[in-house]
Amino acid sequence: MTLQKSGQRPLDYCPCRYGSTRVDFRGPKKSLNGRYIAFLGGSETYGKYIRQPFSALVEESIGLPCPNFGLMNAGVDVFLNEPEILAYAGRAEVTVLQVVGAQNMSNRFYSVHPRRNDRFVKASDLMQSVFHDIDFSEFNFTRHMLQELSVRAEDRFAFVREELRNAWCARMQRLLDRIPGHKILLWFANNPPPRRTQRSALGKEPLFVDHKMIDGLRPFVSSIVNVQLSKAARTAGTKGMVFRDLDEPAAKLMPGPRAHAEVAAALVDEIRPLVGDIDLTFAKEH
Repeated sequence: MTLQKSGQRPLDYCPCRYGSTRVDFRGPKKSLNGRYIAFLGGSETYGKYIRQPFSALVEESIGLPCPNFGLMNAGVDVFLNEPEILAYAGRAEVTVLQVVGAQNMSNRFYSVHPRRNDRFVKASDLMQSVFHDIDFSEFNFTRHMLQELSVRAEDRFAFVREELRNAWCARMQRLLDRIPGHKILLWFANNPPPRRTQRSALGKEPLFVDHKMIDGLRPFVSSIVNVQLSKAARTAGTKGMVFRDLDEPAAKLMPGPRAHAEVAAALVDEIRPLVGDIDLTFAKEH
């Protein structure tokens, strides 16, 4: 149900910053003085159009503050470029890191904005040499640019895809190395990690990441949570989401409340053994 039909007001995401970071995260702002669980990720972690994203549901179940460091359209780069956020994650009891796509990060072919990783900044000399027939000035976003390349230069696009896959693996290892302690890698998508990379078009979200790439990160994390969403969650549409009429197309692409609830339940099962018994009264007061 959209806002105009329901009379609801738009969601207040309570944007906040932690320390001297230069990016706005979803609030309410959490205390980082005591024990907490950190959540890093992209649009699904942020929880656009969702009253209670899965981090908030985990907080209710576990009883520890769960700061949400998710960002819309985030790539790996935004976290590597914010050392203060990595420091906060390193002090957490557990850090949950959502698997994000490989398209939104700088690489040998193109560069992206350091904080708004979905923004295409510049094609490298290598990119312009390989795709000499493409005018890159017409692109502002990585997905649009990659979509056009996959259609207009399918044979050469394979070079970009492999570069992104290799860069993603190296960048994810670097990110995980910089976060000490317990780490959980989360796959949150309608489909399980593919067994093979799609060779035409872009494929499904998270883009260009497959089972082998995920499995290669197993030595760097405490566990990998691959949530198999129920049919009800996958087909719920926009039920329970809050958005304006003009945002309906975007809302349809995002997971709904039921999907977030299923992810939270799976994470709670993994997190509880890592944090031990929690004094809920103390946790809520701090």
